[in-house]
Amino acid sequence: MIKVFIGGSRKIATLPSSIAARIDNIIEGHFTVLVGEAYGADKCVQQYLAEKKYEHVLVFCTGDVCRNNVGNWKTKTVSAVSNEKGFDFYALKDLQMAREADYGLMIWDATSRGTLNNILNLLDESRHVLVFFSPDQSFHTIRDAEDLSALLAKCGKQTIATLEKKLQISKRLSRSRETTQTAAG
Repeated sequence: MIKVFIGGSRKIATLPSSIAARIDNIIEGHFTVLVGEAYGADKCVQQYLAEKKYEHVLVFCTGDVCRNNVGNWKTKTVSAVSNEKGFDFYALKDLQMAREADYGLMIWDATSRGTLNNILNLLDESRHVLVFFSPDQSFHTIRDAEDLSALLAKCGKQTIATLEKKLQISKRLSRSRETTQTAAG
């Protein structure tokens, strides 16, 4: 069964109707949804899936307790090293979802470090990602480093500088380009 990792910013308080339509397509395809347990986009996606009474959902959690599991779906716990905390702690489950997914659907507000990290992780796994770019309500298919670079060009320079420091975007995109060239060559 095809697995789709759906995620997004914790600042997302309501699910855009265009995302709901994409999720409806996922439901019609009987794909498995991999979703985190954070507040924001994760919880909005969970609420939508619960309203639709969709059963093919796996909620990923880091640590002992899931913060949100609206539909009481099966969970997958990702273990953390004892010194992991904050961003690094929760990023562990996101990395595992990227590894298990066939595709990604991300709702990005152009500032969320976690969502951009998920996009990068999916690219690292050679997965295509459909990104809903909330500032202009547009969709972007990200297949490779060039696609992501084009999307990042829509972001402010200060935001990119901050994200670069925290995620080493340039280094990761360079590695992704090398992988793509090796596969093509």
